Amino acid sequence: MSIISHPHYKTLRLIQHPLVSSKLSLLRDKTTDHKLFRELIYEITLMLGIEATKRLPLKEQTIQTPMESCTAYFLKDPLPVILPILRAGIGMVEALLTLMPAAKVGHIGLFRNEITFLPEKYYFKVPEDCEQRHFFICDPMLATGGSAIRAVDMLKEQKVKHISFICILAAPEGVETFSKKHPDVEIYLASLDRQLNDQCFILPGLGDAGDRLFGTH
Repeated sequence: MSIISHPHYKTLRLIQHPLVSSKLSLLRDKTTDHKLFRELIYEITLMLGIEATKRLPLKEQTIQTPMESCTAYFLKDPLPVILPILRAGIGMVEALLTLMPAAKVGHIGLFRNEITFLPEKYYFKVPEDCEQRHFFICDPMLATGGSAIRAVDMLKEQKVKHISFICILAAPEGVETFSKKHPDVEIYLASLDRQLNDQCFILPGLGDAGDRLFGTH
């Protein structure tokens, strides 16, 4: 896998790999059913997660192999937190738990106010000792950036200092808004798409990720 940095969006980390490209094409296809869609979300998130976690700190510990003792390396405490933005973000959690089985999982629920069009919280649950933990916020889509910005705002209100955002697709408008508001948060994604349409859906995009994940469209 290779990571491509964007000349304009300094915190953007675009993951490029033939398997990611192939799986993303299937994900976009409107004929892909929700079972395969979920599997593809898992597989792409797994590859994104490998890159997003590359700089997690390690601790040394001596262990005993069947042959002799040796120095081994484990994730340093406190362990990270996976924070899906409900509901579509739930589809990315299993892949990140595959990589970090002992990670904690928080949840954040946001809905769009139909008058102000701003995201409002209806649920927020994270570990109490969150200040020193690395948070991986996950949501398949970064469209306008509103929900992602609100999620990071809430974490920073809890004194969280280490945050990464993982998504499958993003629109330039959302990346622009998000990176201006939170220039210290890296964004890991599989594709930077063309634009938003009038209904704030990403083009070419993949439709409503939550509906396609859970078969509710």
